[in-house]
Amino acid sequence: LTFDTADAEASWPGGIDLRIGRWFGARQHHGVEMIYWGVYNIGSTTAATAGATTGTLQRSDLVSDVEINWLYSLWERPEFLPPDRRVNLMWLAGFRFFQLEDVLTLESGSTDLNVATNNNLYGGQVGAKFDWRFAPRWRFSAVPKFLLAGNAITNTSTLDSTGVYSSLGVFSWLGSVDTGINWDITERWSLWMGYRVVGVGNISQADQQWPSVIPTSAGELPGIAAGSESIIHGGFAGFEARY
Repeated sequence: LTFDTADAEASWPGGIDLRIGRWFGARQHHGVEMIYWGVYNIGSTTAATAGATTGTLQRSDLVSDVEINWLYSLWERPEFLPPDRRVNLMWLAGFRFFQLEDVLTLESGSTDLNVATNNNLYGGQVGAKFDWRFAPRWRFSAVPKFLLAGNAITNTSTLDSTGVYSSLGVFSWLGSVDTGINWDITERWSLWMGYRVVGVGNISQADQQWPSVIPTSAGELPGIAAGSESIIHGGFAGFEARY
């Protein structure tokens, strides 16, 4: 059997996006926000047959993101812009943890090969939030962020129930941009939808650790290596309540 790991493509599953925050002070220029979003079971299964032998290759990825950010608004809060101004700019700085787990599994006859690689990025990030009110209750927003992170990488490769564990620590980077449309229905409620793009570099992925030829023993499996890059992107929608 011949497989290319690219044959087990990423899919478009759902996920969650949760956030809570608070503004402080009489003018409410300072704030703090906590964010969690995650996407699970990103992957697919491909099959191949050669003679009487049939095999399947399955991909299953996971992405999790946790952020705690301090916000500083140069003017009013964006949902409360006065009639004489249409734009607002905020700066942000904070801590971010980003997890990218990549799992490839091959089942063919009596052979069972599994490669699970997990990247755990953590560090400080900086960014901004730009809002443009193009209609009385409608805003366009863009939120770019950049993270320079330590990356604690682990890899577990298993061949027929015999596993090999390895770890590696490197510096990685992450850049993300959220763009969206916000409908401020009232002073307390908003609906929003948009698109998120996250690029992450100097990471390790299961495709890198995948052997070119299935070995006869687990000891022949390749070691862990970094240097890969990935882009995660997709749409999001939700609502915001202000208390």
